[in-house]
Amino acid sequence: MPHDTPLIATIVAGLGLAFVFGALANRFRIPPLVGYLLAGVLVGPNTPGFVADQHLAPELAELGVILLMFGVGLHFSAKDLFSVRAIALPGAIVQIAFATALGAGLAWMMGWSLGAGLVFGLALSVASTVVLLRALQERRMIETEKGRIAVGWLIVEDLAMVLALVLLPALSGVLGGEQQVAAPVGGPLALQFDLGIWGVVGFTLAKVAVFVLLMIVVGRRVIPWILHYVAHTGSRELFRLAVLAIALGVAFGAAKLFGVSLALGAFFAGMIMSESELSHQAAEESLPLRDAFSVLFFVSVGMLFDASSLIENTWPILATLFIIIIGKSVAAFMIVMAFGYPIATALVISASLAQIGEFSFILAELGVGLDLLPEQGRDLILAGAILSILLNPVVFAILGRLSPRLEKRFGKATPAPEVKKPVGPATEAGAVATEAPVAVEASEEDGPVPTKLTDHTILIGYGRVGSLVGKSLKETGLPFLVIEDADKTLARLNADGIETVAGNAANSDIFALANPAGAKRLILAIPNAFEAGQIIQRAKAANPSIKIIARAHSDAEVEHLKNLGADMVIMGEREIARGIVEQVLETDVDASPAARQEAKPDEEPQQIAAK
Repeated sequence: MPHDTPLIATIVAGLGLAFVFGALANRFRIPPLVGYLLAGVLVGPNTPGFVADQHLAPELAELGVILLMFGVGLHFSAKDLFSVRAIALPGAIVQIAFATALGAGLAWMMGWSLGAGLVFGLALSVASTVVLLRALQERRMIETEKGRIAVGWLIVEDLAMVLALVLLPALSGVLGGEQQVAAPVGGPLALQFDLGIWGVVGFTLAKVAVFVLLMIVVGRRVIPWILHYVAHTGSRELFRLAVLAIALGVAFGAAKLFGVSLALGAFFAGMIMSESELSHQAAEESLPLRDAFSVLFFVSVGMLFDASSLIENTWPILATLFIIIIGKSVAAFMIVMAFGYPIATALVISASLAQIGEFSFILAELGVGLDLLPEQGRDLILAGAILSILLNPVVFAILGRLSPRLEKRFGKATPAPEVKKPVGPATEAGAVATEAPVAVEASEEDGPVPTKLTDHTILIGYGRVGSLVGKSLKETGLPFLVIEDADKTLARLNADGIETVAGNAANSDIFALANPAGAKRLILAIPNAFEAGQIIQRAKAANPSIKIIARAHSDAEVEHLKNLGADMVIMGEREIARGIVEQVLETDVDASPAARQEAKPDEEPQQIAAK
């Protein structure tokens, strides 16, 4: 067996060091992606010691981009995408034009040609798919209106960059670079018929349109059918393989046959698959690989970093960083505000776009290869990408703190809607429920208001489990509120007269709004044991006497949550087994009471005490 295994060495070194430095970063309350970037610097060519394969790492990172966009597509529908086209399409185009103009202006000041300025500006105008999606996922914003606008904006940027990559080789001679034939631009047809620049543009757009049409007409029938067929085989392994094969196959086919980016192809595959009833399971099965390969993306970016460039190009790097973080953000903010959206939405979009990534690298390499962009431009783009990725969490934090102050000062906050606030089950035990429209109040900083409930139940999550729990709580007249982060669910809860706190309960500020110090009970209906553990610790710190009921999927999760302070942890699989056994014994007339008791699964002491 050969011992020269660059693929294995790259994966092992990348993931191993990413884990070590990511854990250290997390320990010091720094975003883990800083650790991932540092791991990439250590295995890169600019530091001594082991050097990972420079060609394999970017390809592994591309897998992360594909799987991430596929995951986003699973949470989207065509309706969601079209609902934000009015802001995403013009907004992205104007923002790209503005950022490109700023980049071209900086290039002109450094004495570069028009072509160099155009490539440089375009590279600074497009945000990183991975960074944007990771930021939205960490803040539970993917399914919110803000998240939908950001993702729609990203898709328009991707399409614009695909068009730029197609046109640059054809225009390189005009822009002062090396003239290329049309083969990489329009394919064999462009060579045969000499379509010209506008013909190439039309041909490219036609290919994209054919791909989209094919996915909508054929894909929406074939992909769900494949999933359902595989699901009926009963093989989880085969189902997982089908999900990955569809995601990677559609992305690769879209890139090779239709000239669409890998990320865009994967997004459409996920969006079509989202129409299947098995989309939730597909998302869960692809999650581990999505996380692993997105980490390799940050490692591959770190490998490109040369610390000496910070000294050699200090002022140009600072100017580049200013365009990425300030210039793009201000442009996006003004555009979103011009469309009448609240300040909070404008700030989220601004922070999401205040970085650059994978498309910027591709444009930089193409520009250098066409003799359009000097190598200094590529170095500036790389430095700007790494520094903007490092600073992106800081930008989110700063703009998050500014949001309530700006809303108060300029009066652009979302107007307080009338919602049905419950008078009865959600406020006073034993009272008859009525629904009285009460306007949502604003705090001193126009932020969310803490609940006035006491002796109440805090219900975390309102999905398949939480909704059943909430329905029972309302029917029995127990006071409760729900912490939820999905916009559609929140709207439904408000319409039903149930008090809510919008956001992720793992966030200490959000959780504090539910008044855990005055609560009687905490019910964790979310399936994420890691986040549930954080919430349990905060609840016990605020109120040591609060009763906590949680859910889990394994014995290890049960043990973990109990050790953190949960009074009762219910494992779904165990309860299913209990229900099946009880049904069997109830219908078996020959089974004696002793046999029934003996056949029942063992109950945990905490569950017996609760009964």
